[in-house]
Amino acid sequence: MCIQRAQRSFAIDRTIKLASAFNQASVCPSSWLAGLVSGNVRRAEAWRDTVFGLLDDVISEHLERTDDGRSGGEAEDLLDVLLKLQKSDDIPFALDMDVIKAVVFVSAHIRFLHRTWTTVYQDQVPENARRAQDIFGAGIETTTAMQRATAEVRRAFEAHGAVHEHRLTSELRYLRLVVRETPRLHPPAPLLLPRESREPSRVLGYDVPRGATVLVNVGALGRDERCWPCAPEEFRPERFEDAAVDLKGADFELLPFGAGRRMCPGMAFGLATVDLALASLLFHFDWEAPGLSSDDPAEFDMTESFGITTRPKAGLLLRRLLRVPVPRV
Repeated sequence: MCIQRAQRSFAIDRTIKLASAFNQASVCPSSWLAGLVSGNVRRAEAWRDTVFGLLDDVISEHLERTDDGRSGGEAEDLLDVLLKLQKSDDIPFALDMDVIKAVVFVSAHIRFLHRTWTTVYQDQVPENARRAQDIFGAGIETTTAMQRATAEVRRAFEAHGAVHEHRLTSELRYLRLVVRETPRLHPPAPLLLPRESREPSRVLGYDVPRGATVLVNVGALGRDERCWPCAPEEFRPERFEDAAVDLKGADFELLPFGAGRRMCPGMAFGLATVDLALASLLFHFDWEAPGLSSDDPAEFDMTESFGITTRPKAGLLLRRLLRVPVPRV
């Protein structure tokens, strides 16, 4: 099961990397030679077929479990919900298997958008938790934030022995500040999706005609001193304690998920997953960088590698130390 999960994760990651790579055919769309030399599209399509083949196996497992009545007592996941909706008459559109596979494929990547900075190579850590990278990478820039978030999580759930999802919003105020600060400093998609100008305008002396493709640089907005006068290059969750700025697209200085009708549809799903995974990791484990003490604020390489989403060029290896036993489910 772990091998299959690793194969699926690798295939999804590989497909996303190929889809975001530079493609000569995009620069010279009329040249068949450019497409032939590049080969990126062909390789991406091949890996997409591999991913969809793996998803076929997963879907078959869920269908067999449902048909055999073995799903009783188990929590439903996203795929279970989609398969149930497929049989429902309440949705106004057709939900075929291709649509379901596309939703699962995108959702698997959305879960990692907010958390792709530190690779934690530990066999016993759940796969979704293994990708809680963005916040660890950012939080290690200041050990105070890491310690404060850890103390808050353990204080809130110490009596329960585990993190309970329904208490996350009410109990973990500082953790939510950390989750808000992370995409400000390291937005998962710094240029968002392309937009189209509805009317001619003039921006910084440049004429932008109607119908022009426009990219919004939210990465620059998140580090602009005019928007963030207090140390915009530093990781400081405390900046949101008295600020009414939110991630939902109403505040233009913080748009990691976009705004309007074309904002990221997976925002709520992704943030909920991040909250639960991060709280669980901080509650059950202490984290340290091998060879470094907690009092040594070492400089980590936070250089980003750009594509459809941003990733760290250099991985960061962390060692986990069990603090609270992980309950078996």
